[in-house]
Amino acid sequence: MTRVAVTRAGRVAEVRLARPDKRNAMDEAMMDDLAAAGAELAADDHLSAVILCGEGAAFCAGLDTALFARFAADLPGVKAALLADTPNRFQRPCTVWAEVPVPVIAAIHGDCFGAGMQLALAADLRLAAPDARLSVMEAKWGLIPDMGLTQFLPRLMPADRALDLILTARILTGSEAAATGLATRAEADPLAAARAYADRLTAVSPDVLRGTKRLVRLAWPAKPEALMAEAAIQAELIGGPHQMEALAATLQRRPARY
Repeated sequence: MTRVAVTRAGRVAEVRLARPDKRNAMDEAMMDDLAAAGAELAADDHLSAVILCGEGAAFCAGLDTALFARFAADLPGVKAALLADTPNRFQRPCTVWAEVPVPVIAAIHGDCFGAGMQLALAADLRLAAPDARLSVMEAKWGLIPDMGLTQFLPRLMPADRALDLILTARILTGSEAAATGLATRAEADPLAAARAYADRLTAVSPDVLRGTKRLVRLAWPAKPEALMAEAAIQAELIGGPHQMEALAATLQRRPARY
């Protein structure tokens, strides 16, 4: 991978966008690297959390504008790629994080625009620096957000507020994003906060981490089948070795050993 660096520390993986000279602007190589990193981590049974972050001055400044010229030179090919699969090549860098079975935390600093915003929305939790700048910016380029936003933004806000953000392409600070629900919360040092949060998750039963993420992804927005999902996931967990260890550890007031 040339655009993304993946490191592991115990049960936590850190995925860093590694194109700081371009403020981590997303080109096709980064899209492919993100999709590959997500697929690799989705198959890792030894994780408790994943952190998404960016090297340098920004989380991700959006789509690399050099791509517009390439796309313009091959519009039939680009349109064919858009319609080839669901999710398509441009959506996979974001949608793949929903397939990672443990919580994914985005640590947002600097600019988080367009493609970067959709990547952040694909995470389960977003910790943003108060002065970070976030925007669903595709309207500025005469486009709609098409990297999976429809799967993530409806979980966070009503349709009218989403419409406002998409149509105006306005920029929110990290503090404003937290107030509107785009960010989970504002943190002075989002990467340090993400690492501390991920470390806390290593003390939670792996079954609970995976079961809870599945449940939340199924149930928000609410769906009738979510009640069955609650029962089915709970039936998988209850009485299992990790659940019994969690029970024993709680009763004995000691750290759990998974």
